[in-house]
Amino acid sequence: MDSEGTSGLHGDEPVAVTDRAMPDVKELATIALQRTRMPMVVTDATQEDFPIVLANQAFLNLTRYGASEVLGRNCRFLQGAATSPAAIAEIRAGLQEEREINLELLNYRKDGSAFWNLLHISPIHDDDGRLVYHFASQIDRTDFRRIESLEASEHRLLLEVDHRANNVLALVDSIVRLTRSDDPALYAASVQRRIQALARAHGLLSQRGWHEIPLQETISSQIEPYGASRALLDGPDVMLAAHSVQPLALFIHELAVNAASHGSLSKETGQLQIKWQARPQNNGFILEWQETGGPPPPTPRRKGFGTLMTEATIQRQLQGSLHREWSDQGIRIVAEVPNVTVSR
Repeated sequence: MDSEGTSGLHGDEPVAVTDRAMPDVKELATIALQRTRMPMVVTDATQEDFPIVLANQAFLNLTRYGASEVLGRNCRFLQGAATSPAAIAEIRAGLQEEREINLELLNYRKDGSAFWNLLHISPIHDDDGRLVYHFASQIDRTDFRRIESLEASEHRLLLEVDHRANNVLALVDSIVRLTRSDDPALYAASVQRRIQALARAHGLLSQRGWHEIPLQETISSQIEPYGASRALLDGPDVMLAAHSVQPLALFIHELAVNAASHGSLSKETGQLQIKWQARPQNNGFILEWQETGGPPPPTPRRKGFGTLMTEATIQRQLQGSLHREWSDQGIRIVAEVPNVTVSR
């Protein structure tokens, strides 16, 4: 890219502009970028590591860095000890797939203070379809989170749930009690992401009137944020009974987060294959989760919360079986779950 800019790059047409303002639309857009209170940056997608090439004053105010300290750097300098690995993996997958990204994650200012960042990233292509820039905006959600008390959250939850959600409350209780972290922010992020996984499953059920849900749709909804383009799903049309959708969604979520943070989806060369077969004789199915191309599994292996949650979900709540095996290629997991499918 030369110093004169990118040929073939044209801005979006304004959706509301008068004839009087049209000749000055580019200059007005620049003024708006600099004067808005929303932090914004633009990164160069044609250079290695996507360095920042433009940042407005609101971004400098939010992060407390100077212009010379942010230009030419990748935005990961805002990450810190309690930034969620799952959020980082979601950003990485979105950038690789050249799609928009919307998520909330913990970032850090120059002085080390943390803030919750509602982040939006959008790819910018030239007229030939080549990715040339990324636009990113940030919203500081720290104050909102601070005033959102646990009592208010519990009250809202109790108002919204009905008799169908008893199993969800049991899962939430397990998540809150069993999640472990010495860092309060990382603990909160871990709990939040697991609750969001349940919420996605709840959304599927709500859309279908709390009737059966395709197993493939349940799986896809949980792996989509972490690199669905590198996941191969293969199996017959299996319909899940409503009562099994949320625990199975949490099971898939735990596997997906682990793959994105430590397994095959944490490397560009990694692949994920998910296969399943129906078991009509017991109204169930067998699911095989196979990761390849990721880093070698760690040794020694110890059970974290994700492992405990997957075991509790499959073996205790759904009365199924779970088998794991490791190789240099990655982990292979086989789950057999009875009495969770319905016939059409």
